[in-house]
Amino acid sequence: MSDLSHTASRTESPSVDTAELRDFYERMPYPTPLTSLEEHRELYGNPERSRALFHLMWPTEPRRADQEILVAGCGTSQAARYALREPNARITAIDISQTSLTHTRALQQKYGLDNLILHQLSILDVGELGQRFDHIVCTGVLHHLPDPDLGLESLRKVLKREGAMQIMVYAKYGRTGIYMLQEYCKLLGVASSEQELLDLGELLSEVPRDHPLAPLLRQGLDFHHPNALADAFLHPLDRAYTVPQVFAWLDRCGMTFGRWFEQAPYLPQCGFLARTPHSARLNELPEYAQYAACELLRGTMTRHNFVAYRCDRHTESQPIRFSGPNWRQYVPIRLPWTVCIREGVPPGSVAVLANQAHKHADLALQLNAAEHRLLTEIDARRTLGEIIGNSKKAEVPALRFFQQLWEYDQIVVDASCA
Repeated sequence: MSDLSHTASRTESPSVDTAELRDFYERMPYPTPLTSLEEHRELYGNPERSRALFHLMWPTEPRRADQEILVAGCGTSQAARYALREPNARITAIDISQTSLTHTRALQQKYGLDNLILHQLSILDVGELGQRFDHIVCTGVLHHLPDPDLGLESLRKVLKREGAMQIMVYAKYGRTGIYMLQEYCKLLGVASSEQELLDLGELLSEVPRDHPLAPLLRQGLDFHHPNALADAFLHPLDRAYTVPQVFAWLDRCGMTFGRWFEQAPYLPQCGFLARTPHSARLNELPEYAQYAACELLRGTMTRHNFVAYRCDRHTESQPIRFSGPNWRQYVPIRLPWTVCIREGVPPGSVAVLANQAHKHADLALQLNAAEHRLLTEIDARRTLGEIIGNSKKAEVPALRFFQQLWEYDQIVVDASCA
């Protein structure tokens, strides 16, 4: 790291303990409990979804289905959704809240999820399971712990050396409005009773349009359910991270950064950032500094969702390069949650690509006719070399286009044969 890391020292909050967090989630289970997974079952019926997610985590490894997966801090439904999506994997889920586990267990029984095992357990005690995992999912949890370092270190100990971890923590700048409302609630002593939460929900409809919270309200974030309101504005403990703090945190805990789940918002070559007067200077920065600059300029990121690996991993984790000889063996795979719009597109374009996980409108990608033809050649089986062919004249623009698809989160690549 560089001097960017000085803002990211180890932080603890000893005034809040695990018992207080457990009590909060027993009263206010979150996310909002589900009674049906039918919509998710339809989504997961697409086999390319699971394959794409595997190669997002492990681009150079042959796909394997029989994984050991840990969902750490599973909440009310996340583990059940993983068990539904990965029927050949063994899913272990832990949570400190018995209420959350009860909701998950109801889904498990309803859908016959025999590959799911549930434990009421703190992340800090995960070693008591006596297991090691290929894949650990911990989203929206570590930033609520009194000592996030200790939580991440505990998970690292049960991650296999070649395993991967998906982590999501809050991002600092985009949550400014939320933290202002948290302080407001503390000043007024707002509690989590039913009437207090109804009043809080009504208050949000009166927030001025130029308040820092207003953009989040317009995005339709989950502030309508009482438990969601409590989680956002009345939680006893949450912290948020800047990009430099994420990198320093991983480094302290023996982990290394892999990639962002949606990387385009962090890349200076994507969206409006590529057109700014500072574009060339942004591209000269080291990668982690580019990410930090993009976070500052965009200003609205509310979470950092990323893949991380153990620092003692034997092989390079994300060696995707569109130069040298290896790219010809890459198999491009369309991400199933991307869409191709062909009607009402801007003049000079025949289609516009959008990733529905992106929150920034400038990350839509316009295609000309030649690029659209290349897009239609992607079938998740043929390599880039087979799609592009041997024409040196066509190779350079075609390769640049596929690299752009990857940068804009339109594809992942299976590089296991490269």
